[in-house]
Amino acid sequence: MSIKLDSKIPSGPVWMKWTKYRQEMKLVNPANKRKFDIIVVGTGLAGASAAATLGELGYNVKAFCFQDSPRRAHSIAAQGGINAAKNYRNDGDSVYRLFYDTIKGGDFRAREANVHRLAEVSVDIIDQCVAQGVPFAREYGGLLDNRSFGGAQVSRTFYARGQTGQQLLLGAYQALSRQIHAGSVKMYPRTEMLDIVLIDGHAKGIITRDLVTGRIESHSANTVVLATGGYAKVFRETTNVPGSTGDGVAAAWRAGASLTDLEFVQFHPTTLYLAGVPRLLLTEAIRGEGGWIVDDKGRRFLVDALPEAELAPRDEVSRAILRHLQRSGVGGVFLDLTHLDGAHVAARFPGVAASCRAHGLDIARDRIPVRPAAHYSIGGVRADAEGRTDVPGLFAAGEVAATGLHGANRLASNSLLEGLVLGGAAGRAAARHAGSRPPSPLRLASEGPVTARGFMDLDDLEASLRALLWREAGIERSGASLTGALAAVEGWEGFAHRVGSDRVAARLTLLGMLCVARMLCRAALTREESRGTHHRRDFPSRDDGRWRVHLVHRRGHELERVAVAASVRDPDAAVPVGSRA
Repeated sequence: MSIKLDSKIPSGPVWMKWTKYRQEMKLVNPANKRKFDIIVVGTGLAGASAAATLGELGYNVKAFCFQDSPRRAHSIAAQGGINAAKNYRNDGDSVYRLFYDTIKGGDFRAREANVHRLAEVSVDIIDQCVAQGVPFAREYGGLLDNRSFGGAQVSRTFYARGQTGQQLLLGAYQALSRQIHAGSVKMYPRTEMLDIVLIDGHAKGIITRDLVTGRIESHSANTVVLATGGYAKVFRETTNVPGSTGDGVAAAWRAGASLTDLEFVQFHPTTLYLAGVPRLLLTEAIRGEGGWIVDDKGRRFLVDALPEAELAPRDEVSRAILRHLQRSGVGGVFLDLTHLDGAHVAARFPGVAASCRAHGLDIARDRIPVRPAAHYSIGGVRADAEGRTDVPGLFAAGEVAATGLHGANRLASNSLLEGLVLGGAAGRAAARHAGSRPPSPLRLASEGPVTARGFMDLDDLEASLRALLWREAGIERSGASLTGALAAVEGWEGFAHRVGSDRVAARLTLLGMLCVARMLCRAALTREESRGTHHRRDFPSRDDGRWRVHLVHRRGHELERVAVAASVRDPDAAVPVGSRA
């Protein structure tokens, strides 16, 4: 049916769909869109994608970056690759296979509609990245190369030489740079967000602090997009950068947003373990190439512990390593590549080879000491597939958001796919919202913590918190350990609220870490089962009848259970996974 804009309005569903489309496009591209300001906090892969998308749509964007450049965001730490259901080698991959692997990897607890949408979009994402200039590795003859990761039925992880995250971020930064030069995007480097501004319940701006001058400013906007990363830094052992303390999660909570799935934190089994050296991620792709995990006697203990040995899901490998280290006579765990061709491994993983060489290790000759570490925050600000939170005007994308894509355990190499796809989706959704709301004056979202006389050693309290969570709420948990941890965190949080400090921003960060830690411990204590990354020694089995739910934290409410709709069944489950809810 052909419809002209000036024709008589026909009746029926076709016109209704056309009208809805025109309304949506009008909101995304209003004639006076230049008067609409949108704030993006964080310029990793999700934030850069959101800001570039908004700039291309013609909005005024203020992008705030904790580092001195977006190219230093934590997304560069994603070494392994990006998943895509791109069946170009007749290996039998499909949208459904990626969908199923993600659901299974998440222990049958993901939001299936969101996962299926992501799998569908993945088909074309590699071609889009190639067009953006991402130098994916290729085989002899020019075909794109890919590799296997744990939990995948087929080889579908595409990668760039060195660090895939870094190359994808550079591609996204090129698109962002074009908008910066065009004047659509204004960058604020070395700036941290202190709080979110609310007006009549709507997010209308942020309060920031310049990390160089210490100046505190307010910035108004029609819409705010959070892309601030996760909260894995609340654990002592972590692969994350110093800024991954959950600041965005805590600020969203203070603004009234709901949080969910905070008990689920993915622990990566192989990080470089040397005294005095930051925990360097050693990508899972090394094990996909044939790397072994051995103990100090050279034994491949995972062969006896797990059917898939080194290629089992990350949570299973992490627990197996932890338990083996607790055995009498075990002096350490190592990643062993000495049986592989050294030149081939160095060519496939130049970043890992260079990092190990900087610490006196030759990956072709030396066994590399490894331990598990907190790696990825599955929980965060509750959001839909387009980043909408339950605070009007507040959107979240990337690791700060909990969209249900990862269930109880993220499938390896889905994080970069999520950042690219959902960052752009959040940008477009934020544009629609901004076009429907007029600008307003500002006021702070919260009154802020009450200060009192006294002294608080912020660094010591933060170190104590991170050690406590690693010990009592880490890879393995129990009711007793979580009860003690929760009591300690609540006590420290009350103390931190009562006692002042001249380091205001650092105190606010610590209060945010304590807030996230408290809710993490409470959710982990409430969930009396083991599922995905959450493992309880006192409840070692999965309980689909009671716990196939999201645990949602809402201001002023008890911890709420929200059922997870299920259509895919676990064929290995003793009882059905669940039913649609």
